[in-house]
Amino acid sequence: MEALGSLWIFMLGLICVHTVGVQSVHVDEVHHRVKRALSTSRKSEIRNLSPNDRPSCPQEQPAPPNRIVTSQRLTALRDEMNGEGIHAYIIPSGDAHQSEYTSPYDQRRRFISGLSGSAGYAVVTSAKAALWTDGRYFLQAEAEMDCNWILMKRGVAGVPSSTEWLISVLEGTTNAKVGAYPFLMGSSSWEYYEEELVKENITMRKTNADLIGKIWTTGRPAEPNSPINVLPYKFSGRTWEDKIIDMHKAMKDRGVDAMIVTDLDETAWLLNLRASDILYSPLFLSYIIVDRKMNQTTLYIRDYTSKLTRDPTDPESTQKLYEHLNTGRDGSCGGKTGYCVTVTEYDPVVLTRRVESVVANSRKVWISPFCNYGLFSLVPKEKRLQKNTPISLQKARKNEIERNGMIKSHVRDAVALISFMAKLEKEVKAGKKWTEVSAALDLERFRKRQIYNRGLSFDTISSSGSNGAVIHYAPTNLTDKEITTTEMYLLDSGGQYLDGTTDVTRTFHFGTPTDFEKECYTRVLMGTVDLASVKFLKTSFGPYGRELDILARRPLWNVGLDYRHGTGHGIGMYLGVHEGPARIGMNGRQPSYDSPIEEGQFFSDEPGYYEDGSFGIRLESIMVAKKFDLKYKFPNSEFLGFETITMVPFEPHLIKYGMLTKDQTEWINTYHKTVQDTIGPLLIKNNREAYDWLERRTREITHSVNAATKRCHSFSSSVSMLTMYVSFFVLLTK
Repeated sequence: MEALGSLWIFMLGLICVHTVGVQSVHVDEVHHRVKRALSTSRKSEIRNLSPNDRPSCPQEQPAPPNRIVTSQRLTALRDEMNGEGIHAYIIPSGDAHQSEYTSPYDQRRRFISGLSGSAGYAVVTSAKAALWTDGRYFLQAEAEMDCNWILMKRGVAGVPSSTEWLISVLEGTTNAKVGAYPFLMGSSSWEYYEEELVKENITMRKTNADLIGKIWTTGRPAEPNSPINVLPYKFSGRTWEDKIIDMHKAMKDRGVDAMIVTDLDETAWLLNLRASDILYSPLFLSYIIVDRKMNQTTLYIRDYTSKLTRDPTDPESTQKLYEHLNTGRDGSCGGKTGYCVTVTEYDPVVLTRRVESVVANSRKVWISPFCNYGLFSLVPKEKRLQKNTPISLQKARKNEIERNGMIKSHVRDAVALISFMAKLEKEVKAGKKWTEVSAALDLERFRKRQIYNRGLSFDTISSSGSNGAVIHYAPTNLTDKEITTTEMYLLDSGGQYLDGTTDVTRTFHFGTPTDFEKECYTRVLMGTVDLASVKFLKTSFGPYGRELDILARRPLWNVGLDYRHGTGHGIGMYLGVHEGPARIGMNGRQPSYDSPIEEGQFFSDEPGYYEDGSFGIRLESIMVAKKFDLKYKFPNSEFLGFETITMVPFEPHLIKYGMLTKDQTEWINTYHKTVQDTIGPLLIKNNREAYDWLERRTREITHSVNAATKRCHSFSSSVSMLTMYVSFFVLLTK
């Protein structure tokens, strides 16, 4: 009986301990994907893919109101392809800087396909057109693209890659050639296509011109050319001269003579400059060449002579551009002492000649993993260092002034969002008509009232009911839905401030949610809390964000649910709302540019769940990675964790408290107290209605009982009863 009792105690502990299921799988790290040759039947299957496979494309289906007709555009593009002697043409989403978000002038893929989302690429042949995009845009692409297009859902089983599709549809074509404009395609993408297609005797060919630019002659927006303003030291926290010194040191450590900077946010950060060439991002079209060997830094911008001497257009900027960069009014550094930036015209021909000269005089040249193929191809392999630039890594690790600015900007942003939500909920419940578009516009007005606000950080995702299931939905007059008390409302929005960039998502229901909606919301919240509260050992080899992603998905995975997007992205300091190189998400093959989580980096924490045709749930907060002193001290160790800086409460109306663990409940209570203590005093005098809204959502949770704990108690009772019966049986047999 003593042994039996020990066995029961062991089993009870094994079952009741809060564990994370671990699947033991041996995975070899593969750097090059090995592909088997496509079978004849598989090629035939791929060739037979058709727009008619899409649910909205059979003739009897009505066309969505926001669908774009592309027939004439495709005909014109195919005429240009014939002139170039190519059989297929690739149209990426990015610009020459591989930007995620581009100026309207550079939205070529949107023009040819109709899809307005930020991610995707199109491939057009003489007879077919296909577009690949990820899960954020499946529903959006179905609605916006006409029935000339095959929709390829990346990540879905059975969907071919673009190279597999090209190999299949071009089979039998003599001397098949696939074209692309090299300045619009990333170097890694070009090399991937070249490597895969050459096996099937298909050639990648550079086109001398951007073919979309040749046919987009009517209604194309103007090229961006906004004023450039200096970001003062009180926001940047470091001078550009100190940053250049750091660049030279990093380059020297790697034996690099020159660095070609192509990423727009890297240019803006390095020189402490901001503009508005890109919608929602304070960036400007530019290149920089940092030549350590010649001790020369050259900036390439549009209309440089005018911009150098123009008065600042931002009231917080006090210097003209030529004064800030210590250059002459003509952009030359003649006669200057100390660090000086040479400024010249943003011209591909001028830049190409300069790069060729720099390469010829350098032993090693540093370029970004996102460098376009046009410039990449100018640097011989033996002279090329293609890794995350030191700008990318330093930019992500915010300095003390930047960190403080990010925290302060999120406080002001929370005041705006809470004030708006208090108004919206009250009026929706009172029967006043609000729509997705009117809500987005009014929230923007609340943000603009805040000090240092410089607009939005992205197009507001204001989505009611079924529109919430479209992950990156943006309301238009064609899709605008009313916000009601009968459907979920998902609001994902953010602002640009001189001292920070914000991005926050909260989901609401102003009526009576279903039990399933509440369970889904609670599971998303549990994932949010589990990721935000994790502490992890910092090592020389990680951790990477992909190693933490499961924490946010686990509550959903436990019941067979998931979401088709990453869990966390980096965020800039008055820069891009999405910032690398580190991120939190699942990915099969580790990208070369992925980076470990470091102290001072800011990330979003945004799990979600989306029920097609019904509702969407996402909870997104921004958090900063920082050091933590914990209860014990492991020898020679450093532990990091996250501190959430978004100050907007969660929706208690949607929480099933019995699902929460004790630790999750304590985290939510602590977070809500911080929100109340931080934002409450800013609202109580000027906006009592908003203060009351906040107070109702930050009350302490006192009635959380975890279901797993209940099961353990139930099991313990059963074990006690069984033990009693066994003991009674033993007594009877003595």
